[in-house]
Amino acid sequence: MSQPDPRINIDRLIAELQCLAAISDCPEPPPAVTRVVFTETDLRARDYLTGLYEQAGLAVRVDAIGNTFARWEGAEPALPAVGSGSHTDAIPHSGMYDGTVGVLGVLEAIRALKSAGAQPRRSIEVLMFTSEEPTRFGMGCTGSRLLSGAITPDELAQLRDSDDQDYDQVRQAAGFNGPLDSVELPSEYYHAFVELHIEQGPVLEAERLDIGVVTAIAAPAALQFTVTGQGGHAGGVLMPARHDALTAAAEVTLAIERLAQQSRSPDLVATVGQLDVHPGAVNSIPSRVRFSLDIRDINNDNRDAVVREIGVQAQAIAERRGVAIGSRVLNADPPAIAADSIIDAVEAAADALRLSHRRMISRAYHDSLFIARVAPTGMIFIPCRGGVSHRPDEFSTPDQIKAGVQTLALTLAELAK
Repeated sequence: MSQPDPRINIDRLIAELQCLAAISDCPEPPPAVTRVVFTETDLRARDYLTGLYEQAGLAVRVDAIGNTFARWEGAEPALPAVGSGSHTDAIPHSGMYDGTVGVLGVLEAIRALKSAGAQPRRSIEVLMFTSEEPTRFGMGCTGSRLLSGAITPDELAQLRDSDDQDYDQVRQAAGFNGPLDSVELPSEYYHAFVELHIEQGPVLEAERLDIGVVTAIAAPAALQFTVTGQGGHAGGVLMPARHDALTAAAEVTLAIERLAQQSRSPDLVATVGQLDVHPGAVNSIPSRVRFSLDIRDINNDNRDAVVREIGVQAQAIAERRGVAIGSRVLNADPPAIAADSIIDAVEAAADALRLSHRRMISRAYHDSLFIARVAPTGMIFIPCRGGVSHRPDEFSTPDQIKAGVQTLALTLAELAK
């Protein structure tokens, strides 16, 4: 296939992003978006996307948990395909570009390649992943985890939502049936996989660059801590006699921040983003606190060493304060390294389009983190205003989105030769 000239219909793409954003449970209008997996709103968004795929002449299939594939068949359909895609679920009160640019963007890239008369040797496939966000089940990337074998069907089925419904119940109630062990991708299903995404960071905008060529995705770990102290009346227990679970949890949180700041890896970040205090009364000493820890790094060994030191310091705090502190690991995933062949293809595409670019890591994790276990994988970043994401003011300009989709189109064309 010779070098195509992909003419992106950016007006159509922006209109589709806006239509998708309007399918939302957020009480505020777009660009504020809430779209949680397996809700009625999520199902309506899926129907909208399926209609677009079919209008573009793509063959659609859906697996047992709702991962959705839309294929443009190549001249040699038996060859492993080239895949691209992202997610369309959205955390409460988020924005309209996270994930969706990567799903609707590859659809527009395929339409542009078709219009340019391209005929790929390998099939090119859109993949919309189920549940990249951890909103409902406390674990992100459930679709790509199961596709890649990073989680077993039994482990997935046992995840529960806030209504105590397990994953298997919820996905079947949403109309996704079939055995969970049918989801994992066959060996060498993909020749290559490329995900287009907003950066979710400030680097590209600050350096006035068009394209980020992702070389690695940071390794995330998630832990849950439980601090058990002694409750009591706020006026009846004097300060020397207290075993306050919340103040102990606060001290552990500050220890986490300090250890992250002192880490030998500049890429390590640690966040305590959830705190549940029991009994939660203004005049009652907290007797139990649960809190979360999200910690990630490109250096897997360093991340795990910091996690161990957090445990050591938490136990010292527990002993000093007369409380009990326990923790459990929810997930601890290895980092992903982008394939050289895809890095080269993205850079060549950006050069051909005369777009400025740089290599960079992704500190946010994506479905590509797990697809990298089963296929050569890479990512293309575009700038987002202020580095903001997961907020209604998340924004990339039409020109930035167009540059990303053009780069993706040429990259797919090269990989599908």
